[in-house]
Amino acid sequence: MDYFQQPIPHEKLNLILNSIGLEVEGYEAYQEIKGNLEGLITGEVLTVEKHPNADRLSVTTVNTGSGDALQIVCGAPNVAVGQKVIVATVGTTIYPTAGEPITMKAAKIRGVESMGMICAEDEIGLGTDHNGIKILPGETPVGIKVSSLFNTYEDHIISVGLTPNRSDAMSHYGVARDICTWLNHHEGSALKPIIKLKTASSNANHPCPIKVIIENQHDCRRYAGAYIADVTITSSPIWMQQRLKAIGQRPINSIVDITNYILHDTGQPLHAFDADKINGSTIRVKNLPKGTIFKSLDEKERKLFDSDLMICDGEHNPMCIGGVFGGFNSGVSSNTKNIFLESAWFHPVSIRKSSFGHQLRTDAAMHFEKSVDIGETLEVLKKATQLIIEIAGGKLESSIIDEYPLPVVQPTIKLEYKYVQKLSGKSYESSIIKSILLDMGFEKMDETPESITLKVPTHKTDVHIQADLVEEIMRIDGFDNIEIPSSITITPAASNSMSDFSLREKTSALLNGMGFDEMLNNSITNSKHYSATELNGAVKMLNNLSSELDMLRLTMMETGLETIARNINHKNEHLKLFEFGKTYQLSNNNYTEEDHLALFTTGVIQSASWNNKEVDADLYFLKGVLKSLEQQSGISGLVYTIASDEKYDVLLEGKVNNQLLVRIAKPTDQVLKNFDIKVTVWFADIHWKNWVENSKKHVLRYKEISKFPAVQRDLSFVASNQLTYGEIEKTLSSLSIPQLKGFRLFDVFKSEKLGNNKQSLAMNFTFMDESKTMKDEEIEKMMQKIILQLEKQFQAEIRK
Repeated sequence: MDYFQQPIPHEKLNLILNSIGLEVEGYEAYQEIKGNLEGLITGEVLTVEKHPNADRLSVTTVNTGSGDALQIVCGAPNVAVGQKVIVATVGTTIYPTAGEPITMKAAKIRGVESMGMICAEDEIGLGTDHNGIKILPGETPVGIKVSSLFNTYEDHIISVGLTPNRSDAMSHYGVARDICTWLNHHEGSALKPIIKLKTASSNANHPCPIKVIIENQHDCRRYAGAYIADVTITSSPIWMQQRLKAIGQRPINSIVDITNYILHDTGQPLHAFDADKINGSTIRVKNLPKGTIFKSLDEKERKLFDSDLMICDGEHNPMCIGGVFGGFNSGVSSNTKNIFLESAWFHPVSIRKSSFGHQLRTDAAMHFEKSVDIGETLEVLKKATQLIIEIAGGKLESSIIDEYPLPVVQPTIKLEYKYVQKLSGKSYESSIIKSILLDMGFEKMDETPESITLKVPTHKTDVHIQADLVEEIMRIDGFDNIEIPSSITITPAASNSMSDFSLREKTSALLNGMGFDEMLNNSITNSKHYSATELNGAVKMLNNLSSELDMLRLTMMETGLETIARNINHKNEHLKLFEFGKTYQLSNNNYTEEDHLALFTTGVIQSASWNNKEVDADLYFLKGVLKSLEQQSGISGLVYTIASDEKYDVLLEGKVNNQLLVRIAKPTDQVLKNFDIKVTVWFADIHWKNWVENSKKHVLRYKEISKFPAVQRDLSFVASNQLTYGEIEKTLSSLSIPQLKGFRLFDVFKSEKLGNNKQSLAMNFTFMDESKTMKDEEIEKMMQKIILQLEKQFQAEIRK
């Protein structure tokens, strides 16, 4: 609330933040000392006697200033008559530094009644000391509230969820600027955020004793620094410590606390060096060779990447990973007398690479990687310098360095008022548009009755075009305030974008009916799943959210196996899953994406019962599922052939007229091991575009159910054990026998008695003539035709 002339109720503040696009994710009351010492009172120890039944306990009487003295059993070794102490009476709730709250009750301890507790520091949240009870000064009055003796701090914490483009709201001041703009627009105020901090004045007649050389001007576009002499490293003021604790920061010392305070106040990270440890009195901003050893602040030796932007001394020794983490040998310590304070702008991509590469997710890095306000680099440095002078007693006796070799050119945007109405759907007065944007820091360059030309402030790194300005106006005005028109005029247009919708729905319904569950996986996956050869065609992420999600998937298998592994880890081991999704590839600088339907099965597909055996998922089950999908989609002529791939133990490719429709595969044990899967998984990948094309060739026709009966015939024959059912199916389908309505394999028998490399196959054939009842002679002629073809094509021996 320090940024506003008048306090704003927290409930109203929450509504404003949500309205302007800064989503409130959490709101809670904060107490520096849990419970605020509520209910605790001061007392005086009147008597101390040994406990009759325990050597380490004492029985005391304590005067609390109200009525009779209380008898309290105490285990502290330092309790003595005459001490002023903190007492938790019966009914009082105490909040230990570690552990759950405890409510005092009257109790008997080893047979002696105790009416409360004499408290130690850690038992009431005042500290961590448990060596004995907390002893108050002798002049402390008896019976007063303990909370009146300590400077307890209360506040309210509002957690705001930021989208990556809102770097301007990564500080208290930035959020306050948006809130003031909202208040000015909605309530007719004329507010600006209060600038709490003063700026230091430097002595331009004395050059800074530290020289700055920027060798990598791309990754460091501005570097400012101040030499502050004769500082005293002490604890920071209580008010600053309390503010830092409230936002989860641990107070360290005055210099470090000031840099952390400034970071969250303005959004600009700072770093303080011990100036006497800067060799050659020179700062060099540069990159060092890959593998250079750098000892960081946490005393770990790290091997640098050649992309790391380093802050080095005059002898090229690394002192700090710029914008990420300090060095062990150059940081501020209790013995530091002179400091060099850094305020800089580092390139977001460079910082993100170093932060993730070294696994150092610091507050500074997270601000830099979203881009900080390059226009405020120097001003923030001056404010921090003034704080150090006030708190740590330093002196600024030389000029402040500001190396800015290539100043950023602030873009200008011409905003047409008609465009605002066209894009927003609301007719804004030009004065409202102007006041909102000027309050947010935009600078008016020119204005006509039809438009306004504005210079974009450096803190608005996401504003580049007219549409961005319209978004800012709508955000402050409130999306809820956009009028809904009474009528909408549209021109209907035909679209083929969902031409396969009906087939998708039917396919999903069929798979659900067969016990499959649909899954939806992230298309972004981990490059470690693919070989170096495969990665040549990968679509890689430029600014990946994590090191594990760095590319778009090449196949459906990897993301599906991740889901299977997750389910197995949660004891969901029998799975039938399907997913509609896309795969992505890069070839000759052209990006392609392809639709797929992936099926996965593992574990048991039929549980054992009194009349059924347990059935595991296998090739034949998955092939049967695909057969059902073929029939439902009207696809015919699908022929499977055996293929090979180092990722699969088994691989079948199903084609129609040499067009690939589906692959059925069993991933190798090594592939499954990479996902920590120890069971067999079967996987089918349907190329959905090809599948849909073949489905469209099928014309749906309805006909009357035949009045005449179907006739069944069985045939058993011996053939090579290399013969596949797919070959038999292809041969029988090529026969011109209109009355042959169907056939199936119902038995396979293998034995040495049949001969070397021989197997016995038993098939069933269904015949039907829709115009008459078939006679035995007709059926026999058809069976003979089948037999002759099997003997000719496969050298089959008919078993009689």
